[in-house]
Amino acid sequence: MALKRLFAAFIFIFLFGMSAASAAVKCIDSEGEAVIVNNDVPSSKTEAIARAKWSAIEQTVGVEVKAQSIVQNFAIVDDAISKNIRGVVTGFKLILEDNRKDTFWVRVNACVEPTKAQDALMSLALNNSLAVFIPARKPKVISEHTGKHEASLQTADEYDETNVLSEKLIGKLIEQGYQVVDVAPTHAMDAADIERAVKSGNNMTVRSLMYKFLSNVLLIGKIDYAISAKKGEDVGYGISMPFHNVTVRLTYRLITRDKSSGKNIILQAGAEEAKGLAMSVEDATEKGLQALQEKITPIVLEALSKHIKGASKKISFTAKDVSDIGANFQIKEILQNTAWVTSVEEKKLGEFMVGYPENVVYLINSLVQRGFRLTNFTNYSVTMEYK
Repeated sequence: MALKRLFAAFIFIFLFGMSAASAAVKCIDSEGEAVIVNNDVPSSKTEAIARAKWSAIEQTVGVEVKAQSIVQNFAIVDDAISKNIRGVVTGFKLILEDNRKDTFWVRVNACVEPTKAQDALMSLALNNSLAVFIPARKPKVISEHTGKHEASLQTADEYDETNVLSEKLIGKLIEQGYQVVDVAPTHAMDAADIERAVKSGNNMTVRSLMYKFLSNVLLIGKIDYAISAKKGEDVGYGISMPFHNVTVRLTYRLITRDKSSGKNIILQAGAEEAKGLAMSVEDATEKGLQALQEKITPIVLEALSKHIKGASKKISFTAKDVSDIGANFQIKEILQNTAWVTSVEEKKLGEFMVGYPENVVYLINSLVQRGFRLTNFTNYSVTMEYK
């Protein structure tokens, strides 16, 4: 009898373990397509499969920003992930393939491990990409009456997820060369979520936003208001207040992620306020938001600048078979004009030290688009041929 119970327990544990393992892995149908270059169909097929696998990874995590919009050569990305995060795609089956003359298309069924998928996506997150979500609680006038030395005003609260402050701040950040994602139109969060996250420092909420938008930096905050004085109100000496006076307050955090530990790091946090005066409450609130934006923008830009400089690392770049000064100068010029490269130091013919704040995959991808061919790389070194 005891043996039967032991056997039944074994079967239960085995089946439970199997179901837990199957629950951990998600198998998804996905598609990929790649351009056929120089009639090299096998290479195109390999890249199409890599793109299909990445589509499955993105579907598993539920991203809003697609990695394919940032990285062109997915064979490079596939190689990078194979080197750094193994087992993201535990297996795949090729369902359909089609040579469409100029492109090669595939449909696969890929099995993805969700936790490793998140790590894989975050390894591609950009340091100079910023996800912004700053909803504003604003007043909406329901009724208003102004008499001599008296004022009656009834308002209701409304949330504006895309407001003057967030829009102008995003514009200023884009002017400075940052890649900015406005979270509000995607409905990835609502104002109530953001308020809880700011108050509690909710790491899971913050991390999920970073996963969704392939960003290593998140500006998260909330705006509140108070009507300091109403138009028509007695301010003393028989004088009535000629305008509405609205004070708007911003509580915010600028957060990044430590790549080694995965923990959130606060780059900047604070609370700022500004006042707005106008004939209507709504206009006074808008003026307050504009003044608040002018105060907060230089603070955010300074914090981001320090973060990007701190994230920049030196990458050893070798261009093979460079034998003359002219070719060496041409390669140096290409490196200097590559996006996000902060410095290029010439070591000898064909060898350079490149300052770069992003994942080395992005540097390789940019150079492949400029005629280089990859031969080998690590996180801190790249070897390529210049065609």
